[in-house]
Amino acid sequence: MHPAPDYFTYPFDKNKTDFFLINDKDTFFPPSTRNRIVFYILARCPYYKEGRKEKDKTGIKRLLSNGTYTAAFPLHDCRYWKRARNAECESERYNLYKHWARFLCFYKVQPLNLIRKYYGEKIGIYFAWLGFYTEMLFFAAVMGLICFTYGVLSYDDNISSKEICDADIGGSIVMCPLCDKKCPFWKLNSTCLSSWQSHLFDNEGTVFFAIFMGIWVTLFLEFWKRRQARLEYEWDLVDFEEEQQQLQIRPEFEIRCTNKRLNKITQEMEPYLPITSKCARFCLSATTVLFWISLIVACIIGVIAYRLAVYAAFASVIKDPMRKIQVVGRFITPQLATSVTASCINFVIIMILNFFYERVAVWITDMEIPKTHLEYENRLTMKMFLFQFVNYYSSCFYVAFFKGKFVGFPGDYSYMFGKKWSKLRNEECDPGGCLIELTTQLVIVMAGKQLWGNIQEALLPLMRNWWSSRKGRHNPENHYSRWEQDNVLQNFSQLGLFYEYLEMVVQFGFITLFVASFPLAPLLALFNNILEIRVDAWKFTTQFRRPVASKARNIGAWQEILNTVAILSVVTNAFIMAFTSDMIPRMVYLYAYSDKSNMWGYVNNSLSVYNISQIHEDNMPEGRDSWFANSTSTCRYRDYRYPPGHEKAYAHTMQFWHILAAKMAFIITMEHVVFVVKFFVAWLIPDVPSDVKARIKRERYLIQEYLHNYEVERLKIQLSASFITEPQSEMSSMTDKHEVLSECL
Repeated sequence: MHPAPDYFTYPFDKNKTDFFLINDKDTFFPPSTRNRIVFYILARCPYYKEGRKEKDKTGIKRLLSNGTYTAAFPLHDCRYWKRARNAECESERYNLYKHWARFLCFYKVQPLNLIRKYYGEKIGIYFAWLGFYTEMLFFAAVMGLICFTYGVLSYDDNISSKEICDADIGGSIVMCPLCDKKCPFWKLNSTCLSSWQSHLFDNEGTVFFAIFMGIWVTLFLEFWKRRQARLEYEWDLVDFEEEQQQLQIRPEFEIRCTNKRLNKITQEMEPYLPITSKCARFCLSATTVLFWISLIVACIIGVIAYRLAVYAAFASVIKDPMRKIQVVGRFITPQLATSVTASCINFVIIMILNFFYERVAVWITDMEIPKTHLEYENRLTMKMFLFQFVNYYSSCFYVAFFKGKFVGFPGDYSYMFGKKWSKLRNEECDPGGCLIELTTQLVIVMAGKQLWGNIQEALLPLMRNWWSSRKGRHNPENHYSRWEQDNVLQNFSQLGLFYEYLEMVVQFGFITLFVASFPLAPLLALFNNILEIRVDAWKFTTQFRRPVASKARNIGAWQEILNTVAILSVVTNAFIMAFTSDMIPRMVYLYAYSDKSNMWGYVNNSLSVYNISQIHEDNMPEGRDSWFANSTSTCRYRDYRYPPGHEKAYAHTMQFWHILAAKMAFIITMEHVVFVVKFFVAWLIPDVPSDVKARIKRERYLIQEYLHNYEVERLKIQLSASFITEPQSEMSSMTDKHEVLSECL
């Protein structure tokens, strides 16, 4: 927006002030640096009386907590809705609002240099990362849309769904009850609609998309490292040592830790936490984390129990031909009704648990008393992500990898907690596959989280601050001071940026871990992030007090979390394609068991036969003498087992083992292919661009040369002055000069 000359930079040294280009002492440091320095002083300034050194009476934070002050914050420069009248005000806030913080600016490049100048490097890095992530999502969204389009265009070629919907094929196949007592026998063609829906996401293009996303994740992370390295150079963070800010001891640590010991590096006495206290706090922290994770698992088990119990109710209502709801039953299967309601309940539980997890994670981290700000943020980051990972993804993991995998067969069903302890029979997958249920779960949780997050971030602050902002707009600045206008705004806490990162990383997990089940997930994320950038910009510029600036070279611990999720995503998508999708059984049938080299006959081949007379009384539906009582002696179920009358009746057929071997081979092949490509791409793309490396070396070389010449000139001036003021013999004077010069060089 306002290009500045590209100067060589060097860490400031007040003993070399004439070495720097200082036109004005008041504007030499940018506002973000000045407010960071002021906050550092205030955070460590003691306020006890002379002669009474009360160590807890230190810093502005203590004064804020005990009510001495109500708030402490840097001021925004001027109004954001119109340019300042004062010519001395740069109106940077106005420029940020006009060109960045409005939704109509979504097509514009973010003014990262101005963001960094106004808010500091840490917030600048966040918006740079969010913008880059959104740009990369465009390619994933386009590829996902292409795969979904392929599923739509190949809709009419779906032979399996045609067989299920055919009145002579699917209409003549009687299926075994899917639950005890309440579930009746049912015809296969009742799942016609869900089988068509499943094909939209479960097709050959999904395999390609899963492999593509494994490579996309690597490209995203590698190209971000290069973008980050370029920002480090442009923002003078290459030589920034974390000790300058992040590794400074937290005031809370200094106050609460009264024991002191000698630091071997600085040779100064500093506070420390005894090992016994540290171990006790760590054990309490670990126990608390395990307890809350167990609570999440318990809630998930409760939702599973709900699914098992309610499925029978939906089955008895929707499948009963005497009910008037049969018209709806054509479009809503018991599986779909159960999945949608369970997903909604699970989402509500997730939101409730999130409310507690945020507070528990902060309390645990405070209780551990981390020594540095960097250590505090990293510990809190790991705890919060662990909570969120289990909270958001556990239900998707259940549907993807557990549902329908431990069912048994009509003569030997499996029950939740065992048949002795529970009458809840494990869920079976729809004949169309479990993938459509995973898609439903993912869409509800992901879309619900993004919608709720946008409501929290945009609508609630807007409603809360509407009156305050209106008050500020309709009062002249000379009557309503800048600090009064800023005081009515929301406080931006130290963890404010942490929650922004957390929201995006959870979304990143959704579009990578389970993307094989829903290729449109990157498209939803893209639309959300285009809005997210402008909502966050609007909040920072108009709704929040100006945060204390801080430096950061990178996105911190989030980088390692993203790397871990990227590796895990390859494994999860391979297992989804192998065990959740029906792609492998279809391919095995097509190439090994089909007589006509096509998919006709697959549905009949994938269903086993069971003798109704052998079904246990506890598993038989109530009122079974109506409807199918006299129409058939056998029913079908989804498995590969020998039929009744065979010498290996109800044992797994050889086709089952062939399919299992094909699934394992697919997982190993896909993982190895994707990982080889990932590591090759990571090796091929250097983390730091070659031109940036050259410029860094060039700058360091010139800085050393300038410093050398600068010191030599200073030395010449000093020697000249000493020669004039203290005349000595010519020989001794020349000897002293040569000694000093050689020592300097």
